[in-house]
Amino acid sequence: MLGTAAGGGLPQWNCGCTGCETARRTGATRSQDCLALSADGTAWYLVNASPDLRSQLLTTPELAPPPGTRDTPLRGVLLTSGELDHTLGLLTLRESAGLTVHATAPVRAALHDAFPAGPVLARYTSVHWHTVAPGEPFELAGGLVAEPLALGGKRPRYAADLPALPADGRSPQPPGDRTDWVIGYRFTEAEGRATAVYAPGLAAWTPAVDRAVAGADVVILDGTFATDDELAAHTAGARTSRGMGHLAVADSLPHLARRPGPRYLYTHLNNTNPLAHPGSAQAHALAPALAAAGAAVAEDATLLEL
Repeated sequence: MLGTAAGGGLPQWNCGCTGCETARRTGATRSQDCLALSADGTAWYLVNASPDLRSQLLTTPELAPPPGTRDTPLRGVLLTSGELDHTLGLLTLRESAGLTVHATAPVRAALHDAFPAGPVLARYTSVHWHTVAPGEPFELAGGLVAEPLALGGKRPRYAADLPALPADGRSPQPPGDRTDWVIGYRFTEAEGRATAVYAPGLAAWTPAVDRAVAGADVVILDGTFATDDELAAHTAGARTSRGMGHLAVADSLPHLARRPGPRYLYTHLNNTNPLAHPGSAQAHALAPALAAAGAAVAEDATLLEL
């Protein structure tokens, strides 16, 4: 778990709220959402590329280059969305000898048009873009299988004017009508010995999420907001959690409680989320519900071995 915060991190650089001030004072910081995973300990993949990626890589020994080389165990990046907090780190990887980026069709289009990270990277290194689609598994090096699942149609603000995209290779579909702007992944070892689900963006609990969770060893879910009205309580006129494409922790916990078995962790915590501040009264009040569902809050630098 390279990073577990939502966009802006904790503390956010321009925020003086109680939570951010506490984080500054205590050093209880979080970097922005990013995961590194491997099936064999040799070939590693990033899920998302956060703006904090350089410091995240430098503090992760498994991702360091062998002494005397400019090689790296990093083989590619899988994107769960086109949001800036998931894609800005791609530019940090421009020194790599080569890179594979996995993204859905709308995200790939956004990164070649509205935010042209693709063309920029191509000036520095060789980049192979692989278009992924929900329900279509693909293999990664080291004995890993990734299956994308659609999680929502929220597109980044910078892509608001992106032209219509082909839905089936023939007819155009408006970007706002697609359901694969935000995806999650079910990762399975090729021999099926371990399974992890990563879904830092989750608009609603769907049958696809149910299927992905079934039989998983660990499920890492959207923990952006603790409650649906959390942001509105801090900022006048703010949208609800659902209105921003995020299922609040309080609304996803009942689903977890009905599906025991996996180890559940919440990531992508906003700076307003009391769960990002363990000593707060609100976090204490939510603790029994998390425990009853077999859930916990993910922390930066956590290593999970399945």
